[in-house]
Amino acid sequence: MSDPILKVKGLVRHFGQVKAVDGISFELERGQVVGFIGANGAGKTTTMRLLTTLDLPDSGEVEYDGIDATEYPEKVKSRIGWMPDGFDPVDGTTVQDYVDFFARAYGLTGQQRVEEVARVLEFCGITELKNRYINKLSKGQTQRLSLARMLIGNPDFLVMDEPAAGLDPQARLEFKQLVRSLREKGKTMLISSHILSELAEMCDSLILMSQGRIIHRGTREELEALQQQEGITYTIRPLTDCVQGVHAWLQAQKGWKNAVIMPDNSISAVCLLPDNAAVARSIQELCREHLVLEVTRYRRNLEETFVNILHNQR
Repeated sequence: MSDPILKVKGLVRHFGQVKAVDGISFELERGQVVGFIGANGAGKTTTMRLLTTLDLPDSGEVEYDGIDATEYPEKVKSRIGWMPDGFDPVDGTTVQDYVDFFARAYGLTGQQRVEEVARVLEFCGITELKNRYINKLSKGQTQRLSLARMLIGNPDFLVMDEPAAGLDPQARLEFKQLVRSLREKGKTMLISSHILSELAEMCDSLILMSQGRIIHRGTREELEALQQQEGITYTIRPLTDCVQGVHAWLQAQKGWKNAVIMPDNSISAVCLLPDNAAVARSIQELCREHLVLEVTRYRRNLEETFVNILHNQR
């Protein structure tokens, strides 16, 4: 494994009594796509602003490719792309003029600037919109324009704050495709959202944050393993005459807990057996002893796992 492109150590940023970022540490490997998850107010945006040198920490270190970014921000700024969660369109400004402005701010001139503007517009699929006024764009087109702005100068490390917020299903799919293209180009990305399942589809790992602290880091598979440890909920539908017998059977089994008869005479129960084979044997035994019409597995979604992790942290 290569040296991390980003090292964060003991990062702290308080605003009065509010502990926006409260001593977090993590590393990002080169070429990783990492999801940054948390409810509104968890500290994600403040952390991202610190990582992109837009704000200074009260204490702690941000090291980018061996350079102390808090001490020498001018040495790393050009290698970091930032996509904030807001966009303020300027009336009378076209898509091309907007991107060209940021290319000039980046220090590009002449033909190099022209080629760079054309490159990012093409990559983001908005070349045909270059003469459209930016206040006339759809939400999805606006997000593509923000992405184009971020990619000026071809930065190594891309930081995106809620980039898929407010997008329709088609625009979300297109955004995911752009993320995959950037991954193929070797970009390191940190992407925030409060929708865990959305990021899990396109990220290598996930950082879960709450109240200024990191409460969990791991892959989607590791989060799903946590779900398995806590048991899988099953809905069992026996014949009406067998409801009490099935309920009593489940209560007597060591591998089952929390068996509850529901208003529709189905039974909800949590299975703690260690693997699918053991679960199958147990259900087969149940069906041999009682008339069961249906057994359905309920898979807790990742948001529910996140809430459960939050609950266990308190």
